[in-house]
Amino acid sequence: MKRFLCEPSLDSAFIGGVEIYHGDANELLKKLPDNSIDLAIADPPYGASTKTPTSIPDGHGLKGFGGAWKAADHKWDLLEPLDQLDAVANWMSELKRVVKPEGSIWVHGSYHNLGFVNVVCQLLDLEIINEVIWFKRNAMPNLRRSRLTASHEGILWIHTGGEKRKYRFNYEKIKELGYEGDSLKCAGKQMRTVWDIPNNKTKYELSLGSHPTQKPERVIQRIIDIAGPEEGVVLSPFLGGGTDLVVAMRNGLRGIGFEIEREYFDLTRRRLSGEFASKESQLPLVAERK
Repeated sequence: MKRFLCEPSLDSAFIGGVEIYHGDANELLKKLPDNSIDLAIADPPYGASTKTPTSIPDGHGLKGFGGAWKAADHKWDLLEPLDQLDAVANWMSELKRVVKPEGSIWVHGSYHNLGFVNVVCQLLDLEIINEVIWFKRNAMPNLRRSRLTASHEGILWIHTGGEKRKYRFNYEKIKELGYEGDSLKCAGKQMRTVWDIPNNKTKYELSLGSHPTQKPERVIQRIIDIAGPEEGVVLSPFLGGGTDLVVAMRNGLRGIGFEIEREYFDLTRRRLSGEFASKESQLPLVAERK
């Protein structure tokens, strides 16, 4: 199977039809051919980290929140507004170029970054199909008691624009599916723009390590159910813990992704290797769909 990028100088791995590269997405995206991607799922830095220390000690006694917890203060997520806008414009321009007209782009975020994405979409003539609200019933409490408890994230569903809307929407499939634990989506009912999905990850998802902003596999599976092809390529420009491509592999899709942090590139490689081994041995995996 031919790779998208064949450059010996790049640190990479190729596992079960999925290729990942250690490097900056803003540079690596430029190397992809035009109209080569069927579905792009972007989980960029939100710019939500804070230098103000906030934490919950181990043994806190709060139900449903596990062990010790600390507010995000990652260097890669401490972004100045102008830098954030410039970065979003760069990678969104490349996603518009590489995603096929019948494909689409999904961008995760919050109020910290989705405003920038919205503005860039207007400047690049990209149409926002829907704004999805991912409701997290088990959201972390507001420790400073200074504002409302943040209980959701946003996901923008975007297509590449043009005179004719060709983007893929698996309407009949998604209407018939039901999702365990989602009080708003029953089998036979249309999918709404509010998704009731807890932020819990299974032991399997965390067994090989974790990323601080790792998305549950159930969220990514739903995106693929809605807009994924039966066969084709999923792009994850900001791999993080690799969930996008793990779920893509599970659905029989090819994938390509980039990660600038060595720790998380290695985590993605481990997770993909584990998923491929499970797939080859036909071991049962926990799935959200029913």
